[in-house]
Amino acid sequence: MLFPVLIFLIFFENRPHAYNRKILVLLTALTMILCIAKPIQLETGFIFDLRYVPFIIAALYGGYRNVLPLYLILNVYRFYIGGAGMVHSFIFSTVVLIVVPLLSKKFMNMIPRSRIIWATVSALLTMGCYLIVLSMIIKTLDRQFWMLVFYALTTHAVVMAVIMILLEQIITNFRNRDRILQSERLNVVSELAASVSHEMRNPLTVTSGFLQLLNQSKTLTPEEKGYIELSLQELNRAEKIISDYLSFAKPQSENMVYSNLQAECEYTKNVIMPYATIHRVAVEFSFNNTLCTRYDSNQIQQCLINLYKNGIEAMKGMEDGVLSIDISERKQNIIIMIRDTGIGMTKDEISRLGKPYYSTKEEGTGLGMLMAYSAINKVKGVIEVKSEKGKGTTFLITIPT
Repeated sequence: MLFPVLIFLIFFENRPHAYNRKILVLLTALTMILCIAKPIQLETGFIFDLRYVPFIIAALYGGYRNVLPLYLILNVYRFYIGGAGMVHSFIFSTVVLIVVPLLSKKFMNMIPRSRIIWATVSALLTMGCYLIVLSMIIKTLDRQFWMLVFYALTTHAVVMAVIMILLEQIITNFRNRDRILQSERLNVVSELAASVSHEMRNPLTVTSGFLQLLNQSKTLTPEEKGYIELSLQELNRAEKIISDYLSFAKPQSENMVYSNLQAECEYTKNVIMPYATIHRVAVEFSFNNTLCTRYDSNQIQQCLINLYKNGIEAMKGMEDGVLSIDISERKQNIIIMIRDTGIGMTKDEISRLGKPYYSTKEEGTGLGMLMAYSAINKVKGVIEVKSEKGKGTTFLITIPT
């Protein structure tokens, strides 16, 4: 049971996710075959194996897509071995195939501790049902049978719990590594923004000063004065852009507030309403939060506006588009959910969100999403993205208080 886990960690941990799924299915199939080939044999003569432990794990984590090839491999190998119980094994594995993957979506939405418990319970129930069917076939339930019941149930429970703890730790390590990489990436961009913004202000200030002096000359024609005025306006605009970019790098003390985000959420919703109306998108807004935290109000506002705008643009040309905004609280965390019914994204597109200069829009620069991720990172928050092509995207922001 542990051998495939070690193989994956050593050789395949850093491979692309799409490739990892194939490797995981292959390693799970290897685990099942080894379990069937090397069963546990009791002194009483009964034998049992742990084939359904990896089968259940694959069904819970991967759903029908991943468990179906395992189902075929399991039954083909079982018929190849032959002997008594082939038909019973086929029927039982078919029932597990039908029932367990139905719980996959609900299972994946659970916290890690709950997933470990439910997977262990699933293994116990599966083996328990198998033993009940076996008791009907044997009919004579002697001491040897009850020893089989004890050892089979305890072994399945312990092994499933151990494997699930390892898997959840591996998943946690993956997420922590991605979070650290993203944090380092944002820090690099922030430092670069601060450095470049500071250095560019000096030549802009000098140029602006000389243009103002030149504008006082009495020998200039009205047309030339107009050119200078336009140049000064553009220099002021450039300085404002640099100031905004600098605020992206570092929270501004005058903008720091301690609040429950209600003012920012209400303001950004009102700002985005005309844009939503133009694109025929309905906005559903709900605010139910009493928790407060400290944050840069300008950065949070810009973060929310960017996410709202992206959601609306994902529904361009669609009828009955809906942007749902829900702010709530859960276990001392502020939860911001932004959901659209737009075109959706692939898993590869989701994994690249927040990286500099990556955008799903042809004219996009990716800096809007980068700014959103940076703003949430500064308040030690997390952004989770769930999306499906043709069905829409959900951004789930968790901010600790």
